This record gives sequence, structure tokens and C-alpha cells, in this order.
Amino acid sequence: MTTLWLVTSRSFDNSGMPTVTMIGGGQLARMTHQAAVALGQRLRVLAERPDDPAAQVTPEVVLGSHTDLTALRKAAVGSYALTFDHEHVPTDHLEALVAEGVNVQPPPRALIFAQDKLAMRRRLAEFGAPVPAFTAVESVRDAVGFGDEHGWPVVLKAVRGGYDGRGVWMVDDAEQAAAIAGEQLAHGVRLLAEQKVSLRRELSAMVARSPFGQAAVWPVVETVQRDGQCAVVIAPAPELSEDLAAQAQSLALRLAAELGVTGVMAVELFETHDGALLVNELAMRPHNSGHWGMDGAVTGQFEQHLRAVLDYPLGDTTPLAPVTVMANILGAPNAPEMSMDERLHHLFARLPEARVHLYGKGERPHRKIGHVNILGDDVARVREKAERAAHWMSHAEWTDGWDPHDEH
Repeated sequence: MTTLWLVTSRSFDNSGMPTVTMIGGGQLARMTHQAAVALGQRLRVLAERPDDPAAQVTPEVVLGSHTDLTALRKAAVGSYALTFDHEHVPTDHLEALVAEGVNVQPPPRALIFAQDKLAMRRRLAEFGAPVPAFTAVESVRDAVGFGDEHGWPVVLKAVRGGYDGRGVWMVDDAEQAAAIAGEQLAHGVRLLAEQKVSLRRELSAMVARSPFGQAAVWPVVETVQRDGQCAVVIAPAPELSEDLAAQAQSLALRLAAELGVTGVMAVELFETHDGALLVNELAMRPHNSGHWGMDGAVTGQFEQHLRAVLDYPLGDTTPLAPVTVMANILGAPNAPEMSMDERLHHLFARLPEARVHLYGKGERPHRKIGHVNILGDDVARVREKAERAAHWMSHAEWTDGWDPHDEH
């Protein structure tokens, strides 16, 4: 007998407020929980482990895998909306939930374009959005032929999965392309090839959209990548012309509407040296490039995501300062002997204006364990402070050599 887990009307807890289920127990769900608390809502999470960042703080935790349809059904029961802190839930599971009455936001017909990079590239090309030249790689010949046609180097990407530089290969020549494509295809990895873009910098345009169709955008930000991983976000992007900023925001709004996105979405962009924009990636969930708004905007991305999936009117996205810089706290090669608690103590003593967000994660090299936001009016000064604070929190070393014991 088939059991249907119907969620066909708005469900409320004893306070009269709705419950939202978020699939994934990472830091994005943890910070969404913070926003839910302020709104008087409950956030239920499907987490794999009880020590996952969100499971540490959220009272309603369902333990299970996002690939287990039974676990997904259990997490959805009694919630008004089901949403995500990552895009890796199998689409057929989500279609089954929708058929059973679960309010999935964003819907699987939109989420597929954040899960499958080739489907995203093809769909965007269909309606004329700017994307790099690309092709599906089904054989070594496809990879080598693309490089020969478009010029080396090229980029090979895993069609599904991959983030923070994983699943992405910069390929310098035909020999290297053949080796990487051959190895990955032999292991069942679907690939695409893209033209390597000569870019000035990377940008991100964050947008939120509700089922009703209301949409809102934040200022376009610059993202600074190191070793394929986001290290710093500057909001708004410095020296970005009003025209290009408006183009990026309009593109984000158009993509959200064309793809049927609900909740927040990050449109990661390349800005080329000649002032053009190209779409790099889409993320249909809260995103690292939006963390600055937790302290630097009237409405941050986590509250906005909840508003959007619940079909509330969206919040004001106006910045609260001329500049906000977010710096990721990334695990050091060797974790310092000084405890995180003591590091936080020293940081607050030296930079009381720093807004610190820690994720409850153990330290390991390059792992995102938190971030620091600093607001101000001078880009260089604010960025230096934010990066200095983040480095201190991960390494227990001041980048300017400051030693409190040398002070008189």
C-alpha cells in the first residue's frame, strides 16, 4: 500500500506560525534557523548527523539522507514549505513529493537548472542569456575537438556536483584534456567543456522571488576567489558602473522569472575586460555571496528566503552602509593551539566592530568554518579589516604582526 504524505494547506504550530523544512543540515540551514527564530517560525531540518551545523541549534531535526525518499517524506510532514540548503536532492524524489501534495520551493522544474550545469547552459542559451561557448563531452574526442576549435586552455566541468573548485579542471592542451576526460568518463562522470573566459573579475547578483511573482535584488557584489573557493565578498562591487550593475540585476530578475525560481538565487557572473557579463553558475538557495547582507542590508538573504518560500511580501534590500565586506574564515593548514573561544575574545578586543558568524564546525584545511562581516565607508580599509579578522580567526596570527604584549 502506498502512503501519501499530504501537505495541501498551510500548517501552523501552537503559536500560529508556519513550519518550514530545509533539506540539509549545513551552515546555510543553521543561519536560516536564526532568521526563523526572529520571525517566530520553526525551521525543521533533514540532517545526516546530529552534529551537523544546523542540527546543533534547531529543535526539530530529522536524521536521514537527502537521497532517501522516506526520510524526505518524514521531514516534510506538517510543514508548509520544503526548501534546501543544497541542490543535491534527486529530482525524481522531489517530483514524487510534489505529486503527494508537498509544497517544494523552489520547484524541481527550476532546481534542475542548479543541479545540472549542462541543462542550465542549454536553457540559458535558448532564451539568449549570455554564457560562454560550451559543449557536452561524451568522449575524449569531444573534449579535444572543443579545445582545438575554441583555443586552449579550456575548462572541463562535472555536469553534476562539484563546488568550491571541485569538479572543475583547467585544461591547457589536448594531451591534458584527453587524460582528464578519459579518466572522468571512465568513472561515470558526465562532463561539459567551456571556453575559458578572460575575465576582469567575478560578480554575483542575488535575487529573491516568491510564488506570487514578487522579486527583489540586492546590490551586485564582487567575489574574490582563491584556489577556486570564495574568500572575500565586497558589497557593492567597487567601480562597477551603474549601467553594468543594472544589467546584472535585470539579468538575475529575468532568469528567476524564466526558470520559475522561488526563494533566493545567486547568479554568479564573469565580468570580462571589455565590460560584458557572462553567466557562470546558478545557486537556488542562500549563497556565500549573500552572507554580507546578514549585517549589511535591511533584509538579509536568510530572512528573505523564508519570506519568499512562504509567499510573504519581500523585504527591503537596501544596504546599511556604503561598504560591507565579508571574509570567509577558512581552516588553516594546521589548526592553532589557541581555542576558537580565545581567538574570538582577542578579535573582539581589537576589532569590536567585527560581526562574526561561526558555523559550529571542526577545523580542517580550507573548510569554511565561519565568516566575518565589517561595515564602513572606505573599501580598502574595510576589506583589510575583514580579511585580517578572518585570518586571525583561522590561524591565530595577525597579518599585520600586531602583538598585544608589545603594547605599552
